[in-house]
Amino acid sequence: MAKLTINGVSVPIDADPRTPLLWVLREHLGLTGTKFGCGAGTCGACTVHLGDQAVFACQTAIEAVGDTPVTTIEGLSAAGDHPLQRAWIAEQVPQCGYCQSGQIMRAAALLRSTPKPGRDRIIEAMAPNLCRCGTYPRIVRAIERAAKET
Repeated sequence: MAKLTINGVSVPIDADPRTPLLWVLREHLGLTGTKFGCGAGTCGACTVHLGDQAVFACQTAIEAVGDTPVTTIEGLSAAGDHPLQRAWIAEQVPQCGYCQSGQIMRAAALLRSTPKPGRDRIIEAMAPNLCRCGTYPRIVRAIERAAKET
């Protein structure tokens, strides 16, 4: 049995150590804000924070997590009012919405490491996350808006 710290709470996990973090979050803990997209680490829908780093939960085995805290979209802000979440609404980013939690989590990691990124840095940092609906211009505007608030 493993113990993981998810969104600030220590939780026991009874799963094979090779189980992807994504399945533990969704199936064991019911944290369905982190989405299954491709399962191959190419779309970014499953992006969460492992410590301060944005990672693909579908490609991260729970044995690799160790004592490093995990933050999901549910843990980004208890009230759902993180500057990025507010900016996402203001800029009307979501269309289908499926990739949005992963997009927000990658953007949050970017703003933590680079509080005032330029447009080119935003585009570069967000490249691992795909949006089938093509809302990239709105995503960039939302990140720029959130950066002004922090």
